[in-house]
Amino acid sequence: MPEYAVVPVLATTAVTWALRALPFAALAPLRGSATVRYLSTRIPAGVMVILVVYCLRDLPVTESRAVAPLAALAVTVGLHLWRRNALLSILVGTAVHVVLASTFLAR
Repeated sequence: MPEYAVVPVLATTAVTWALRALPFAALAPLRGSATVRYLSTRIPAGVMVILVVYCLRDLPVTESRAVAPLAALAVTVGLHLWRRNALLSILVGTAVHVVLASTFLAR
């Protein structure tokens, strides 16, 4: 490697390492915080609600192509409430959506 490239590579390495370590260093004192514990239990559900609303906001519920996402959503929610297993719910819901979307779009 040419000598003139060593300094920029070292500087880039130092900045990259610092940016990756910063969140861990900044959050270490907050781990025992009641606010962080509260948010850690509430944020995942909030994010999922936002994603569902965003994904379904333009869905034409009167058309047949709406069957696949709505059925997949119902299966995912129902299975999760029944089994409390996120991985299983996501996999089965995705499979239901793929099968129904392939069936209804194949017409």
